[in-house]
Order: sequence, then structure tokens, then C-alpha cells
Amino acid sequence: MASLKGKSTESAFGAFSKAGDLQKRILFTLIALVVFRFGTFVPLPGINPDVLKEIFTPSAAGGFLGMLDTFAGGALSRMTLLALNIMPYISASIIIQLGAAIVPSLIALKKEGESGHRKMNQYTRYLTVLITVLQGYGLAVAIEHMTSASGASAVIMSSPWLFRLTTVVSLLGGTMFVVWLGEQITARGVGNGTSLIITAGIIAEIPSAFARTFELSRVGTLSPMIVAGVLVMIVALIYIVVFIERAQRRIVIQYPKRQQGMRISTGANSYFPLKINPTGVMPPIFASALLMLVISGIQFFANKNMAWAESAQAWMSRGSIGYMVIYGALIAFFTFFYTGIVFNPTETADNLKKHGGFIAGIRPGKSTAEYLDYVVTRLTVFGAAYLTTLCVIPEVLISEMSIPFFLGGTTLLIVVTVIMDTMMQIQSHLVAYQYEGLIRKAQLKGRL
Repeated sequence: MASLKGKSTESAFGAFSKAGDLQKRILFTLIALVVFRFGTFVPLPGINPDVLKEIFTPSAAGGFLGMLDTFAGGALSRMTLLALNIMPYISASIIIQLGAAIVPSLIALKKEGESGHRKMNQYTRYLTVLITVLQGYGLAVAIEHMTSASGASAVIMSSPWLFRLTTVVSLLGGTMFVVWLGEQITARGVGNGTSLIITAGIIAEIPSAFARTFELSRVGTLSPMIVAGVLVMIVALIYIVVFIERAQRRIVIQYPKRQQGMRISTGANSYFPLKINPTGVMPPIFASALLMLVISGIQFFANKNMAWAESAQAWMSRGSIGYMVIYGALIAFFTFFYTGIVFNPTETADNLKKHGGFIAGIRPGKSTAEYLDYVVTRLTVFGAAYLTTLCVIPEVLISEMSIPFFLGGTTLLIVVTVIMDTMMQIQSHLVAYQYEGLIRKAQLKGRL
């Protein structure tokens, strides 16, 4: 058994060493992520870094700014060009996809195929620009109100409107660059560019999160038992994520006997796999992005000293009951919503019927679609409960114990799931390369 594993590992490394296209894709992905990380250190003009360093202390890592900083890979705490990261684009994608389910013009556009898909992507980019401008202006106003303990302002520009203009333009350029970079990774690299950019930012900040946790233990804020419990929780969460993301509900598909001329082929059985969580990491990302959009809007009005905004800000602060309830509800909603986008029971049933496949005891066509919808709905209920529990329960622990957000369930889910998906894509490229090699060898033998 060990020799077989060794041979398979050697063949995999051998195939990788010969797969030039895959090597180029991986190299391009790594270079793009390095460029992204470099952008998270390019500061905005007119910022006082000393004041920012005092404001964004590790103790503030559990608040709303800490949540934003998590997905920005630390760029927000440094107030760099990529402070908003790719989150405005994700917020725009959510709005467009929700619109495609209820707005008649967008529904018709969605049915146009590839041309409609390109138009919807264009609308998403336009909306990304609008959201970035609004969030950039709100962030600029928020920075103007930031002062150190000694009263020094975080802004060193004399003209507030010049600072707001330069901040909005800089953030807009940074966000659209990250959007373009993510698209390039998806097209020319390996994995989903948007998810990889978020994952790269989270992974880059995890070492400092561990360092802050151990520092809290050293000074006595956290007991060693709590730190050990956090480490055990992280290992358990990783195991749960890997187990659930690989779990499948297999439906047996039967194919009848077929006669081709004088030859009768026997019927065959195959499996139709349904993932326990078909949506992957998208519901928590969508929920976080939408929550950030709403909270940033509330924070903008709260800075104007509006009473209702200040009350809403307190009610939706991180760690509060309102925040937890809304966050969990959004994750559950987007789990069902995104499942409806990625899986169509009627279309799947029609495809099975065209190829002569059927489920034992279920009539082809409408009955098969209803059965698949029933199974998928049950799986989605479990998936929604799994994602909500995985993301919300660690949030409670983070808010109660002041543990960095980078060690929470949402971030671990994103990192583990994205790494698994990327490795699966690399494996698919290797299998395709090996298959092409076998075909070329067979063609050469046929010629000889």
C-alpha cells in the first residue's frame, strides 16, 4: 500500500513537472497575489500614520473596523489604496444577483446567455464604482473625525474637500485594480480570483493574530486554558469544514438497456453527487459584504450626530445580539439564494431524461425535478445551519474574549474552502494533462 502511494505521488510530481501551462498559471497567481499584498502597503495621501497606529490598536480589532480590516488584509488599519479591497465589488454582485431574481429586465437579460452575462458584469462594475465612491467618501469623513489621545488629527491636509476628493479617487482606483486583478487570476491563473484575494489577505494577517492572542495570554488577559481551548477550537473547525465540504449525497441514476444494431448493451448505474454545502464559502462572504455596506452607511450618518443612526450603530455593533441575529439570518438567506442559482432541479431532470437516465421509483420529468428539489432543500437546510453555526458561534467567543477576528469561524471557513477548491482545480489540470498525454501516445502508436 505504501509503495502504491509512493508511486502515485511520484507520478503526480512527474506530471506537474511536465505540465508547463499549469506551472505558468500557478506562477501568475502567485505574482498577482504578491502585487495585491504590495498594494496593501501603499498609503493614502494626506494620512498621519502615527495617529492611525495609535487608533487602530489590537484592542480595536474586534470592532466593525476590525471586521473590515480582516477582509482587506490589514490595508484598512494602514489606510492604504486597497483599504476597501474587493468588498464593494462583492456588494455590487449581491445587488445585481438579487435584482436578476426579481427585476423583469434583469431576468430577461440573464436568459440571453453569454451576451447577457457580459452586460450584467458591466452593470456590476458600474455599481461597484458607485458603491466605492459612497464608501470612500464615508471613510474619508470618518478619518477626519479620528484623533489621537493627545488630540492630533489623522489627516494632515489643510483642505477637507481636497482630502475627500483624493481619498475617493485613490480608493476607487485601488478597488477597480483589485477587481481587474481578480478577473485576471480567474482567467489566467488557478482558482477563483475574488476568493483568493480575500484569502491572501486573511492568511497574511493570521500570524499577527496568533501573536496578539499569545501576548494577551502573556500579560494575563487570557488564561493559558482559554488559549489552548482556542487552538483546539481552530483544529476542530478545520476538521468540520473539510469533512462537510467533501461530504456528498449520492443519488443513484439508472440507464436502461440499449440496442445498437444487433448488439444490446446492458443497463448501467451511475451516481449524481449533491454536495451537503453546494454554495461553498459564498454565503458568509455575501453576508459579511452586505452587513459591511449597511453598517458603513449607518456609521456615515452617525458621524453626522443623527440620533437614529447612533442608536442603530449601537444595536448593530459587533458582538451585540442584533448583529448576531442579522448576520446569521443573512448567511441562511444567501445559502438558499445561492443554491437556487447554482442548481436548477428542472434543468437537471430534463438533462437526465434526454440521456435516458432515471431515478429508481421516480418518473422522469416533473416528478424527478420535484424529488431533486426536495432533496436539495433538505441539504440546504442542513448547509444553512452548518454555515450559520460555524460563523456565528465563534463570533460570540471573539466578542466575549477579545480574540482577533482572524481566528474566527468565517475566516477559517474562507481559508480552508478556498484552498480546497484551488487544490481541486490544480488536480483537474493535472488529470487533464495526463489524459492528453495518453491520447498523444495512443495516436503515435496508431501511426506506427
